Amino acid sequence: MSATDLFSIKGKTALVTGGSRGIGAMIARGYLEAGAARVYISSRKVDELDAAVAAFADVGECIAIPADLSRADECERLAAEVTEREGGRLDILVNNAGANWGAPLADFDEAAWDRVLNVNVKGVFQLTRHLAPTLSAAGTQRDPSRVINIGSIDGIRVPEMDTYSYSASKAAVHHMTRVLAKRLGRDNITVNAIAPGPFESKMMAATLDAFRPMIEQASPFGRIGEPDDIAGAAIYLASRATSWVTGVILPIDGGMATTV
Repeated sequence: MSATDLFSIKGKTALVTGGSRGIGAMIARGYLEAGAARVYISSRKVDELDAAVAAFADVGECIAIPADLSRADECERLAAEVTEREGGRLDILVNNAGANWGAPLADFDEAAWDRVLNVNVKGVFQLTRHLAPTLSAAGTQRDPSRVINIGSIDGIRVPEMDTYSYSASKAAVHHMTRVLAKRLGRDNITVNAIAPGPFESKMMAATLDAFRPMIEQASPFGRIGEPDDIAGAAIYLASRATSWVTGVILPIDGGMATTV
């Protein structure tokens, strides 16, 4: 196999949740530019999905399916629709949809906690569970299907902000990645996670506006992440190059969590 083939995802199909903006949009565009046959994107907001589909039209086929992944029934519906559209086969699932919340400890209410955990942990598990047969149908022992969970460096290190539920949820995603990797390997599915550092996104906008110089200085490279950084990692984990890689948590953070 040539090096080009080894790192190729040409002809593969993918679902990227939270794919209308931020890291999800970076990954979705990266997959299309790398030759994916189709990329499905999902989020709650129809207008943002429509805008993303229009923005990706110049690079490939992108299909939007709205869904609220904090709800188990919506995870099941999304899985069923993708399965039907793809004839029972899907190569790549990127669990990127997420929520965040920050508040002082004394003010951190139960509803805020539940909202974050429902999307970031339960939604990841439920969608993966419902799509596992569809992924298994497309995978082989030498070229498995892929689940790529988007965690965070805040699930590795202790963050500066009062984001208790977010940090707990991302640590849970990282360990759930390992647990699912052990179970789904027998079904020819790898399960890995990317733990991003700071990237330009709506979720990070306020933090970057207030603390960008300090955040940039925390990296040995003196910058925040760029679209190619996250897209490259997602392409790598979806390619034949990682057919024997599973249960891995890959920080994409310019050294912010790994060199401190």
